[in-house]
Amino acid sequence: MLGIILIIFIGKYFYELAQDYYKHRWLYAILGIVVYYAGTGVGGVVLGVMNELFGLNINWDNTLLMTFIALPFGIGASGLFYFLLRRNWKKAKIEIKDEIQDIGRNPEENI
Repeated sequence: MLGIILIIFIGKYFYELAQDYYKHRWLYAILGIVVYYAGTGVGGVVLGVMNELFGLNINWDNTLLMTFIALPFGIGASGLFYFLLRRNWKKAKIEIKDEIQDIGRNPEENI
């Protein structure tokens, strides 16, 4: 249940970010969710390597524990991706084309 609620919120925030900057809304909502799952996957690999190197004795059969351990990795990855997208889109200048001046002109002249 926690995963479903988290996916909804991540998708919602990426959807609204893309809407604010006139980008493809559903593409970035789904991409934000994919980045969350990629972050949890990378977190699992990191934990596996740390378990072998340092002998952490993690109970890999406890799915609730694994969910709570992987949660910060996924949220961190999607938060970082959100921050980088927002910063990149703020820097990009939005050009507003004034189409009123083009009324009555031949379309070939506008090129």
